Parts: sequence; C-alpha cells; structure tokens
Amino acid sequence: MTEPPASPIDRAFDVLRVTSASNGLTLSEIARRTGLAKSTALRLLTALERNDAVARIGQLYRLGPLVNELDPIPVSPEFERIRRVLTPFLAHLFESTRATVHLATMHRDEVVYLNKLHGPRPIPSPSRIGGGLPAYCTGVGKAMLAFDEEATERVAREPMVAWTDTTVTSPDALAVELAGIRRKRRALDHAELTPGLYCVAAPVFDDDDTGSGLPGTRAVAALSASAADPGALARLEPLVTRVAVAASRALSEDRHEPRAATG
Repeated sequence: MTEPPASPIDRAFDVLRVTSASNGLTLSEIARRTGLAKSTALRLLTALERNDAVARIGQLYRLGPLVNELDPIPVSPEFERIRRVLTPFLAHLFESTRATVHLATMHRDEVVYLNKLHGPRPIPSPSRIGGGLPAYCTGVGKAMLAFDEEATERVAREPMVAWTDTTVTSPDALAVELAGIRRKRRALDHAELTPGLYCVAAPVFDDDDTGSGLPGTRAVAALSASAADPGALARLEPLVTRVAVAASRALSEDRHEPRAATG
C-alpha cells in the first residue's frame, strides 16, 4: 500500500523539525534540508511565523514563542527565588536608566528571560518573559557563560549561527571575549542578535564563596539594559554593574536566611 502524498501539515512539521535542530537557518537552508521548493518553504514559514511557531530575525528563522507556550520552561523553585529576590533590583535599574531591562537565567544552553521592564516606546527586541534565546550572542547569556565552563563547552560544540554581521561565531573568539567578561564582570552585546539593538549586562552571583565579602564565582542570573545607540553603553555600564553587585549580595543573603517551618 502506497503512502499518501505529504500534506501541507506534514511539510510544516518538516520545517519545524529542521528549524528546531539549529540556532537559526536561512530560507535556502530550510528548503534544502526539507527538500521543499523555496517558494513552498517561504509560504509555510510565513504561516508559521504568523502563528508564532517560528520567529525571524534578519534572514534567519528559529523556533518561536508558541513552542515555549506548548513546552514551557519547567517551573523551578530556584527560578522563582531568583525572580522574587531580583525583580526589585530590575525595577531599580529601570528607574535609573529608563531603558529596556532584562532579568535572565540559564536553562540548558539558552538564556531564559524571567522578567522584562520597558517604557511606553520599547526598542524592538525578540526577548520575552519565559522565552529563550541563544546565550552566545546575547549580553545576559555571555555574562553567565563566562562563569559556566560546562555550558560554554556545550555551546562551542554546536554551530554558532551568525544572526547579524557582528555575531561571534568562533569558539576561540568567544573564549577570548568570555575571559574579558570574567575580568570586568560585565558583557556587551553589539547588535549581535538583532540589528540596531545594543546592551550591557552583568552577572549576578548566588553566594560569597571567596571569603572576601565579594560576590562569588557562580553566576545564576544576569541583569541587562538595552539601547538603540551603542554610544549609550558607556553610560549604562556602571549602573548595570552596580545594581548587579547589590543583587548578588541580596541573593546570597536570601540563601542563608532562615525559612519558617511549614506543615
């Protein structure tokens, strides 16, 4: 018995499958991997994008926010603790900068946005609360990768897609940048994920494991502020790093704070 010809739904799932296996693919790459004509692939991608199943950044397509809604980031007591303790610091950062600000953590090898604040005219950005983005080309992602050797090694083993002309796609170049982030305790995103979107980010540490009263070396979150003008990063940098240091202290104190017994 011969199989029926592939339906449009079958082809749409083929597109989703190849898209899910990469950090980002062009229309030509998706057509080649699925065996579809470019016109057919474009028609399917347009419909999938309209329904948030895929997202397009520049010329690249990746899975969209609908996937996170169908398969959400697992509810984690640790994620909730980070959100609870650090959201006031995010609010303070917003009040100080009036920029679009983010609070993020890591899930697998992607950044997950736990909170986001912006004014009435936000800069267009692919970030969304509960959604994930590649770590290697975001400020918050690099701020955390710099203090997570295992995650960095996993990221380096996978293709590092060039989302824009400034995206770092070489593991060696990424390693050099992460070394600088460890020294300076801040990361920059020079429109590496989205054209025209720049940001400065700083890691948030969970404990004082140095015995010096300074933040430890386990970054569990990051705070960032975005701008449409790269010249604004110099102004944002000291504000972001200062708030991140205070947030690290608060997170460490919360970990050691006695909890009331329940039950």
